[in-house]
Amino acid sequence: MTFKFPTAYTILFLLIALVAAGTWIVPAGKYDRVESVALGKEVPVPGTYQQVEANPQGAVDVLLAPVAGFYDPDSYEAAAIDVALFVLIIGGFLGVVTNTGAIDTGISRAMVKFKGREKWMIPILMALFALGGSTYGMAEESLAFYALLIPIMIAAGYDSLVAAAVILLGAGIGCLGSTINPFATVIAANAADIPFTQGIGLRFFILVSGWLACVIYVMRYAEKINKDPSLSIVADHKNEIEAQFSKEIHVDDESILTIPHKIVLVIFALTFAVMIWGVSSQGWWMAKMGALFIASSILIGFVTRMGEKSFTEVFINGARDLLGVAIIIGIARGIVVVMDAGNMTDTILHLGEEKLSGLSSIIFINAMFGIEIIMSFFVPSSSGLAVLSMPIMAPLADFSGVGRELVVTAFQSANGLVNLFNPTFAVVMGGLAIAKVPYERWLRFVWPLLLILCLIIMGSLSVAAFIA
Repeated sequence: MTFKFPTAYTILFLLIALVAAGTWIVPAGKYDRVESVALGKEVPVPGTYQQVEANPQGAVDVLLAPVAGFYDPDSYEAAAIDVALFVLIIGGFLGVVTNTGAIDTGISRAMVKFKGREKWMIPILMALFALGGSTYGMAEESLAFYALLIPIMIAAGYDSLVAAAVILLGAGIGCLGSTINPFATVIAANAADIPFTQGIGLRFFILVSGWLACVIYVMRYAEKINKDPSLSIVADHKNEIEAQFSKEIHVDDESILTIPHKIVLVIFALTFAVMIWGVSSQGWWMAKMGALFIASSILIGFVTRMGEKSFTEVFINGARDLLGVAIIIGIARGIVVVMDAGNMTDTILHLGEEKLSGLSSIIFINAMFGIEIIMSFFVPSSSGLAVLSMPIMAPLADFSGVGRELVVTAFQSANGLVNLFNPTFAVVMGGLAIAKVPYERWLRFVWPLLLILCLIIMGSLSVAAFIA
């Protein structure tokens, strides 16, 4: 009997149980908090940590955690339910679009035109996703692109992991090397009491060098499996993946895009363009993005004269295809719920505060990077971690002769690096679930790249601290 690695659902549930066990061992503690007018949130006050009464999480809390990951069962305050619902709406939208045949025909035509140059799609697309990550923190909304890109990469002779890597690493390296991302850089800089433009040069260098490393890494893998598909990390899932994403896709020189097809593709492209505009400049989030995709689905139904009954069936079936992804998102959020309820988060932050005091500049900034990596596992949200850690960590830099802008860069680089593989981050687990890439396969693929990125970041931080 061969060992089979557990599914993402089991991994996440075991992590919930592990964190719950930790609440019985790790001392419970809290910082005093004050309302920050600039951030619009409560922030911890340095030097006010104190131990509080323990609130260990038991078996009932573990079982409630996946539900609490969606919404607070006591206050009914939303948690990850908005993201999960958005994913279901995206599934319905993609089901409607796929049913028209426009995507299949469009991919077929694109592959004919790109024949022999398919590999150049990788750096171009990764640059676009990195731009989104660096400017407005593209994360959850990237889930909408998987079902579009996976068939394209399969038709190009690659696998679904290449598509997942293009999106996850592309947007992720943008967040890691964030320049003006309001959800990471701006919030962290405000919490550190510095202008967010300070340190932008170093962050841009990390962005470009990290993007280049990711592009080379993914292109090498793509070329390898293009020559020998048996080398694909998900080769044993090939039939299942192609049945899901490329059942109707084939490269046909004679395929013709009809006028309805062209209209559907225009609506499809405009939907994503409007989504990006809404998120980056109008403050849209999941509800308004969901409404946009519902409206586009209905419009496509009218354009193609789909009929009410057919439209409803196709939309529901599309949503059903992503139901597992929606459930994973809630379970992943449940880990954070248990840790916060057990009063562990501030204790971990306090340990970091104690260890960093009085270190030399280079040791300090790299230790800061390491502590933010640890914190990112428990607080994957960039804005959440910024509000939590920057008011404590940034003032410590003054005693080690390190500019606070380096602390901001260390924070966002650490958070971005961890969120390329963090099982508590719904974007990672959700994206891999859509692409049908088992989590352990993703780890096997990405770990050498993570080491490369870690060296780039630590080297950049050390040089900047030395010459400051």
